[in-house]
Amino acid sequence: MSIKNLRYSAKDQAFMASVDIQRFGRVFRYPCTVHGPANMERSALVRQLRHKALQMSDTQV
Repeated sequence: MSIKNLRYSAKDQAFMASVDIQRFGRVFRYPCTVHGPANMERSALVRQLRHKALQMSDTQV
């Protein structure tokens, strides 16, 4: 998994990113949003972004 274009919107109080998941030799990209404070712990942010991307996926990793 890789996170691309991570940005924070103070207006929406949310992080937005493109999350790439490699599967079956292909890369699948999912646009994800996680609401939280700008100083959110990085490990929690990564975990939530991964979870959101997997929820959008039609196959399990």
